[in-house]
Amino acid sequence: MSIVEEVSRQMKDAMKAKDKNRLAALRGMRSALLNEMKKDNSDDLPDETSITILRRLEKQRGESIEAFDKAGRTEQADAERGELAVIREFLPQLADEAATRKIVEAAIASSGASSKKELGKVMGAVMKDHKGEVDGNLVRQLASEMLES
Repeated sequence: MSIVEEVSRQMKDAMKAKDKNRLAALRGMRSALLNEMKKDNSDDLPDETSITILRRLEKQRGESIEAFDKAGRTEQADAERGELAVIREFLPQLADEAATRKIVEAAIASSGASSKKELGKVMGAVMKDHKGEVDGNLVRQLASEMLES
């Protein structure tokens, strides 16, 4: 079952269970997925595309939580945390720091990068081969540290 189908199925279950918060999160996810499907009039999305869209939603929720927390709006921040938890149920686990470090080391070795000026080469190599598996911010941080020394 594709991610789009699973979101729709869980949306129906949330309606039956009268779980308003979960339903709202699933509706937002389904809306983003349907918007992507409308671009080329397809009936379904490959899971890789769905994951990319859900990662974008995850990032947006994280930014919203941070903004609401800074503004002291805890109720809205908690609502966003709830939606974020539902979105993360559909996303594969990202590589931990140790695994990401090995991936970055391999990319530095294969690209021949030797200074921070070549950070783009390393980032490009990692994200090309491991998109959706690693956190881009962590990759940038580790690559910067490794290229510094």
